[in-house]
Amino acid sequence: MFTKQQKKYFNYTLKLTIVGLAFWFIYSKVNNQKNLLEFKYLIQNIETTAIYGVIGVVLLMMFFNWFFEIVKWKYLIKGIQELSFWKAVKSVFCGLTWAIFTPNRIGEYGGRIMLLRPENRASGAVLMGVGLFAQLVLTSFFGAIGIAWFVATFLETPSVVKLGVWILAFIYGLSFILLYFNVHWIDYLVKKIRFLQRIQSFFDVLRHVTLPQLAYVLWLSFVRFVIFTSQYVLLMVVILPDMDLLPMVMMIFILFFVQSALPTLDIFDFSVRSFVASNLYAYITTQDIAVMAIVSFIWFVNLILPAIIGAFFVLNVNYFSDNNS
Repeated sequence: MFTKQQKKYFNYTLKLTIVGLAFWFIYSKVNNQKNLLEFKYLIQNIETTAIYGVIGVVLLMMFFNWFFEIVKWKYLIKGIQELSFWKAVKSVFCGLTWAIFTPNRIGEYGGRIMLLRPENRASGAVLMGVGLFAQLVLTSFFGAIGIAWFVATFLETPSVVKLGVWILAFIYGLSFILLYFNVHWIDYLVKKIRFLQRIQSFFDVLRHVTLPQLAYVLWLSFVRFVIFTSQYVLLMVVILPDMDLLPMVMMIFILFFVQSALPTLDIFDFSVRSFVASNLYAYITTQDIAVMAIVSFIWFVNLILPAIIGAFFVLNVNYFSDNNS
């Protein structure tokens, strides 16, 4: 057991370390982000009211995006611990700050569940995984459709191959949906793996998640998916008005799919997204710099700004206290 004074020092050390790492990573990358400067130059040539109106909408959509994630987190966790909406807000944004400097967003788990009671944190992490998996289901389903469309549209292949790709895409996407609505299978698999049996009890919570609950979580995830797809579409329609809507949207789906499949740091997402986007959109536009600038701006809005907001919550969270030790 820690003394009250030790808890106080642990609190200060942990909070300052997290915030320090987050801001160091943000500064080191954003400071040298040429694509953000390109975005600034791009919007100078567009009618002021239109571009700033769209930027304002994109920023507003970022808050709606995370609002629905907060609602989803609060809903998922209610079976083991009731969270007030404000505490759920702090939990989600703290997780975003932790995620910014950890591989594949793994720190988001730690940042988010630290606001739960100690005995609920492991089960909370499992339920959080359900919410993230719901998002992955949509990314995989629509990404597979986008890839099938890409093969059918841009690659010289026989009709039978194109048909086969479409069939495989739907099988791939539907397999994710099937696994999601049978998420309790994971609990069964953990029981069968010897070295995981010690933590099997934490996965018992999956057996109590009902199909209506999973459907509601998937619906909230779909709303988020529509929101961050719309952010790209809005900016591209204004900055690249000559681009057709269908290819634009399909390339966005593929971009999401590739980005989700590559393990990386959140802070390096702009490099991955920009590289993938520039190569994908080369098939439908010559404005590759504009595409990379748009991708980098949305990366900044959706990941960097929330991480900065989360840093203020991190500083106000008491990680080691009598009630939350």
